[in-house]
Formats: sequence, structure tokens, C-alpha cells
Amino acid sequence: MCGIAGWIGSSPPGSAPLDSLAHRGPDDSGSLVADDFGLLHRRLAILDLTPAGRQPMSSPDGRVHLIFNGEIYNYRELRSELPGPFVSASDTEVLLHAYLRWGLACLSKLVGMFALALVDLRSRQLVLARDFLGIKPLYYAVPPTGLAFASEIGPLLEWTRVPRTADPQRLYDYLRLGWTDHAGATMFAHVQQVPAGHSLQILLDGSARTLQRWWSPRHTPELKLSLEESAQRVRATFLENLALHLRSDVPIGTALSGGIDSSALTCGIRHLDPRAELHAVSYVADDAELSEERWIDLVGRAAGAVVHKVHPQPGELVRDLDRLIDVQGEPFASTSLYAQYRVFAKARELGLKVMLDGQGADELFAGYRLHQAARLATLLRQGSWGAAWNFVRQTNESGRPRRVLQALRMLIAPTPIGRRLESERVPVWLNRRWLQREGVTTHGWPGSRSPTMLRDQLEQSLTATSLPMLLRFEDRNSMAWSIESRVPFLTPRLAELALRLPEEHLIGADGLSKRVLRLALKGIVPDEVLERRDKIGFATPEARWLKEIAPWVDATLADAERLDILDGSALRARWRRIVAGEIAYEPCVWRWVNAIRWAQRFDV
Repeated sequence: MCGIAGWIGSSPPGSAPLDSLAHRGPDDSGSLVADDFGLLHRRLAILDLTPAGRQPMSSPDGRVHLIFNGEIYNYRELRSELPGPFVSASDTEVLLHAYLRWGLACLSKLVGMFALALVDLRSRQLVLARDFLGIKPLYYAVPPTGLAFASEIGPLLEWTRVPRTADPQRLYDYLRLGWTDHAGATMFAHVQQVPAGHSLQILLDGSARTLQRWWSPRHTPELKLSLEESAQRVRATFLENLALHLRSDVPIGTALSGGIDSSALTCGIRHLDPRAELHAVSYVADDAELSEERWIDLVGRAAGAVVHKVHPQPGELVRDLDRLIDVQGEPFASTSLYAQYRVFAKARELGLKVMLDGQGADELFAGYRLHQAARLATLLRQGSWGAAWNFVRQTNESGRPRRVLQALRMLIAPTPIGRRLESERVPVWLNRRWLQREGVTTHGWPGSRSPTMLRDQLEQSLTATSLPMLLRFEDRNSMAWSIESRVPFLTPRLAELALRLPEEHLIGADGLSKRVLRLALKGIVPDEVLERRDKIGFATPEARWLKEIAPWVDATLADAERLDILDGSALRARWRRIVAGEIAYEPCVWRWVNAIRWAQRFDV
């Protein structure tokens, strides 16, 4: 796990970002500078802690030079297929030899998370590539001197000195819908990211760029399996994944929320290794309705784990927010990100250099309310009226499936009439004239006409609306504390298995989410956890927090006019009504605050 940067053409005018990426790799650094390219690396040593794993790493003949951020978990298996010679025990050297043998076709053989940059002097090109779902980041900009890339946006901006202009569409998507990190654009108009599952090949003279997709979700044909057979395959694949993700030469811990996914990792480690020293770090909300401490304690006892807890407070959020914004590089959707940030801070304090996290299980196994709505939409489109009615009736234990029906309306809204209605609902706190002048598309949630809506929405969650931003949050929060965060649910094999399962195996007739995953984890995770129907996660009491620090929020909103997209007077009036208790809290309040502070910190 590391920080990487580099360029082709002339070196950008600012100072090279090795120091500003030190938190991503405090253990070592290296560089290779030639007439027409440069490669820079900061190392967080996880596998082969010796100097033999240092980067940049070059092929024996000096033809290929590689820098790499991430982990290749199946490096031992790949090494057995490669001729070598090998001089280290690192996965980086395996990756280098895999490219020498198979070219870019090697990417599809990797089980891991990675962002890599390599210079191939035979083809005279720089290759940038990201793993199949974009677990690891890779940004680039095109200053007048050529092209530059880096693991994070902030150092790239300082280095290249490209204009710090906001992308109007991405800014709208965030403020209105809470979306970030989809496709190749970023919140900065002059900074792009290599999309997940893509490689970008650039000639060293800058004369041509080629973007190629090397992985895409495959959800057909549907597997003809019984529920029990599906669960057996999910269980076996999950345990294989987990065993691979436990390969490390440094201590490993888990981020334990008390939900099914994080409990699967914590209990799964104990299942695989009854004697392992096991540490878990947990966020505990200071709100009885949001606290999962009961579940955390239950799982900790069942797994024989030492559980360490953090209890963030609103005043601490104010204290730490500027660094958090700097680390993230782009705005984020809610204060729950701060709870995660504090979990990794605690892990660093405990000396845990690798943490396992359950990201991706919701997107693979249908864990969100929107997925329940998509399953209902499938039943309706297939004419299964009785099953649809039974689903509506049983979806919610309270007998009031209002939220699922609201989510269903979002899914079917993208008809021509629905699009028009959505566009007319631009909030008063957004500057309509600015939106029109900038050509912003004021759309709502993306819909689909697919007859299998759930499978379609899972793909959307994986590639656009949910997972990309969660992975960005995860990467920056962990690397801020020099910790490698691993996500064992996210491998191509498990993703493709989940996407091809029958919809009824993912969500039951009674609306039970993650049906097949719950069955797969029987005997590993306590039944009480597997039977949970509520979903909390890293939820923070955001409304109460912001009201408790209302003077700070007031001071931040006073600078709303620095972003032309916002109508400062309208949003301040709305905030006053929320504080006075006249209207309910709305999540957009945090997005206002975060966007304004982001613009201040990055001088947008």
C-alpha cells in the first residue's frame, strides 16, 4: 500500500508531491527521473518489509519501470506461473513479471486492489491502470508541460498548478443528490481519474491517449442454482477471499460495526484461525437509537476479539474537519465519514497496520432499501402481482413500507414526465440561473427499463451511485493514518457470482435483504446478528451534532456566496428554520457546510 505520482513530458512547475504523500507511505520513498518521464513512490511496507521491495521497480533488462499502490493477494499463485528470476518476496515484483509475460492481459489475472503506473520503453508509453472496482485511486491532470498523475487530488493540484475550477455538473450532483466519484470526472474541472476497471495508455511524447476497459460487471446468464447451492458457493468464495486477504507481514485488525458484513469478517477470521490474536475497532454512537454497541459486544465475545471503541463528539468534528477535507480532496455525503476516520485513528494508535472492512457486501448482496424497491419493480414488470403485494405487505415489520414505495417511485421517475417533474423540483437554495448558464443537467436518480431491476440496480450501486464514493472515503480515511484497508468482499469472482444469482436469492419474498449471504454465514456469525432486519452502519446523530455546533455552522454558511451555485440567503433562512424546530433537519445542510469548507480549503 503506497502513494504514487509521476509525469511525462517536463516535470510540472510545483514541488514534487513525495512529502505531501508521506502519510500514504511513511516507510520508504523512491524515484526514477528520465528526460521525458518521472516516477515517484512512497512505501507502506506490508509484504516483504526489506529494501528488496522498494519502488520504482525495474525489469532486469531495464525495459519496464513500475510503481504500484495496493496489494495483489494471489501473488504466490501467480509467482508459481512465472519464470522469474525473483530477488524479493514482494507482490510488486510478481506484478512486474506478470506484465512482462502477459502484457496488460495480466490485469484480469490479479486478485487484489491496485493503482499502477508503468513506463514501457519498448512501446514508448506510460500505462496507468486501476483495479476492477476502483478500490485504489489514481488521478491525473494535463498541465501545459505534459501529463501528471498522483494518488490524491490535493498534492496533484499543488504540483501541477492547474486551475482550481469546480466541475458544475459534479458540484450539482453532490449538493442535490449526494453523489460523488462516478465515472472519470472529479469535483475539479481540470482533474480526472482513471475509471475503475480501466487502463489509460499515453505515448511518452503526449501525442496519443487510449482509454480501455479491461473489466465490466457480468450479470448474465443467470445461474440455475437452488438457494442452498447458491449459499454454499457464496460461503466457499467468501472464505477463500478472506484467507487471501489475511496474507500480511504486519498485524491485522477489523473495523467492526456490529452489522452482518463486518461481523462476517471478524467471525470469519476466528473460523479460519482459532488461535489468531484478533483486534477489532468500533465506532459507538452517543445516541441510543443509533448505537450498535450491543451487537459489537456480542460479536466480540463470539469471535474472542479484543474490541476497542471510539466515541466521537461534535466539537471534535469541528476540530478535525479541515484535515479531513484536505485528506478526502472532495466533499463527502455525511458526518458518518468522521466516525470512520476516528476508527482508523484508533487503529493507528493500537499499531494495527492493516484493517479489514466490509465495504461492498451491500452492493453485491442487495443490502439497501433501494434494492428492495428494485426487487419490487422486477415483480411488477414481470406481472407477478400476488408476489408483489405480499412483498409490499411484509417488507417492513411495522407494516408501513412507505420508504420502499418512495424508493420505487425514484426508480420509475426517469420517464419523460418523471424527468420533467424532477427538473422542476430544483431546490430554492440552488441558483437556477447559474445552473442554466453552466448547462447543468438537473436530473434525479438514474432509472432503468430492465425487466430485472434488482440486478440492474446492483450494477449501478457497484459502479456509479454508491460503492465508488464509499471506496474513496475508505481509502483516504485509512491512508490518512498510514493504514492499509482491505475489503475482502470485493474480488471479481465474488462480484460476478453475486450478480448472476437469481434475484429471489438476494432478497426474500418478505423483503429480507442479503438472503443468500445470511444463509452462507450460518455457523460463522451468531444467529442473532444474521437475523437482524435493521440497518444502521456508521450512522451519526448528524442533526443533533450540527444543532449543537450551530454558531460554527452559521459562520460557515455566511460564506455560501463564494459558490455561485448556492443561493446563500435561501439556505441560511432554511437553516434558521431547522434550528428553530419549524421544519425537520435535511441532509443537504451537511452538504452545504462541507462544500463551502471544501471551497475555502482548496481555494475553488
